[in-house]
Amino acid sequence: MEFACSHVVCNWRPGGAAATGVSLVKQQRENRVAVKQQEGPVPPPLPPRRFRKPRPTSLPLPPLPSSLPPVAPRSLPPPVPPRADKDGESRLKANVNVVSINIGKLVDIGQASGLQSFQSPVICGKCSAALSCLSSIQRNIWMCEFCGCENGVNDSVKRECVGQRAGAHSDDLYLPNQSDDDYQNLEDTLVVFCVDISGSMSVTAEVTSSSGSPVYISRLEGIQDALQRALSSLLQQSPHRRVALVTFNDEVVIYGDGTGTPLTLRDWALVDYDHIWQKGVAYSIPHCIAETYDQLVQRVNDLREHGATCLGPAALASVAMASRYRGSKVILCTDGRANIGLGEMEQTPSLSSSPLTPYFYRQLALQAVGSGVIISVMTFEGTDCRLADVGRLSDTTGGRVNIVSIGTVATEIQSASVDNILATGVTATVFAPDGVYFPYEDENNHKLVREIGNVTKGLEITIQFAVKPEFMEVFLQRDTLPFQLQLSFKTRDREKVTRVITEQRPITTCSRIWPGSLNMAVLGVHCAQLCASLTMEGRVQEAQRQLKAQQDLHKQISKQRPIQEEESIYGNWMDAMTTICDDITTESWTLSDEAAKVMYQMKRARSVSSNNNTR
Repeated sequence: MEFACSHVVCNWRPGGAAATGVSLVKQQRENRVAVKQQEGPVPPPLPPRRFRKPRPTSLPLPPLPSSLPPVAPRSLPPPVPPRADKDGESRLKANVNVVSINIGKLVDIGQASGLQSFQSPVICGKCSAALSCLSSIQRNIWMCEFCGCENGVNDSVKRECVGQRAGAHSDDLYLPNQSDDDYQNLEDTLVVFCVDISGSMSVTAEVTSSSGSPVYISRLEGIQDALQRALSSLLQQSPHRRVALVTFNDEVVIYGDGTGTPLTLRDWALVDYDHIWQKGVAYSIPHCIAETYDQLVQRVNDLREHGATCLGPAALASVAMASRYRGSKVILCTDGRANIGLGEMEQTPSLSSSPLTPYFYRQLALQAVGSGVIISVMTFEGTDCRLADVGRLSDTTGGRVNIVSIGTVATEIQSASVDNILATGVTATVFAPDGVYFPYEDENNHKLVREIGNVTKGLEITIQFAVKPEFMEVFLQRDTLPFQLQLSFKTRDREKVTRVITEQRPITTCSRIWPGSLNMAVLGVHCAQLCASLTMEGRVQEAQRQLKAQQDLHKQISKQRPIQEEESIYGNWMDAMTTICDDITTESWTLSDEAAKVMYQMKRARSVSSNNNTR
């Protein structure tokens, strides 16, 4: 876990002045008590008042009791302004109580070989927090440091679980005994290419050929070239992996691995959810790409564009096929709005379109997550595919959302085909002391449960927290606060794992926080993820307030030190999202495909340094 600030701040209020990173602040004492305690340097004394200049000698002087030069009476000095803290340390408008969790790294237990592993954690009977290095056991009673519940602990557990975890930070793996039935071949997964071959795929665009001369090729020709490259890459890198092809126009054709008889779904079958699912699950993919490469290439070369766009049924059939092999992926390529069958869309795009359309894509996305399948969606630039709706498939399952051109589609498809799932069924549970809550989350208590689902390399999530007003005085009497992350998941070989990370963070006051010391990578990524989520939920005004607070913080820091290159990138993110939010009107709430792409990508934003390390 990586915190935005070295301490915890407790005076932040939604819509009001915020506190800083992970340090607790007492807002009432910021100006008054800080001066009395002289936590910062004492201000220099006021300079002595100058006497007024004597009147010009050319003017008559009033009578004076003595011959001394006349002086004006001393005026009272103005009141001393309230003491601020050091420059820039007075108040921050953005909540910087933020923690970043690199889920992609934590679920990769192959990189955690040095950690000590146990069979099962000792759990609090009330809040389910785990016994850790911060736990105190007196007379075989463990009082939970998060909820205060008393739990009985026997001597053997005390020696094993506490004696080996001394310190203020612990990171433990729990690996229960596995049965042979849980094992799964890591290569026994499926890649499904779900391709639009409707009439609009005949649209051409100018590209540069390998010889450097301009040529015109259609979108379908670009897809065919991209698929051939992807198949060749999979053959070389993963020859034992299964690969299938599904196409759609005004009907869905399942080619599978190319060796069997294609299955066609049309007419009434395109509106029957259960029928499509059953047909997809039942379609056999017996061979790996090492055995079917030639047949798949031939199927791709034979594709011809015509007809309408039944995108929804094709996506459903593809997910159903992939669901047989946990850890599989579906790569969906289209250039138009779904206009036939399940998932058919209205003409007017909006953030809150007809209830049936979002419901279909939400239902399919959740079913894919439950089956351990990720879906990546790619649309062509210059088209209207209602990406705000279709993109839910990728956003929920952990896939990619992108808009491609004929010249870039090959690269994007190849990148999506190598996005291997590291873990499925991932759930992150964050514990904080009673009195802490997590803004913008459904739960209003000190425990947060977030269902993540599928995880690929590089996934980061961010969470902000705050202190309830009635607990502020209590927390300010403490030196530190405990935090715990419990991460439950299944690895690619279906091994069940629980990882528990526990640590404590110090408490300070806002007068001790210098904005220039904040971790802008954590804050920048969090603002991008939060504001994109708020925008996609239709809470545009709230997203605008958050963006404004982050931009103000960015300006505040820039006055104290030079902005680093990485921080300027986060600033560009905020500017782009602000422009999108400002363009959304309260009457239409429309979101273009380009804007939807940006928002979905920002929902899965990660730090710039993390992007560089994964390339």
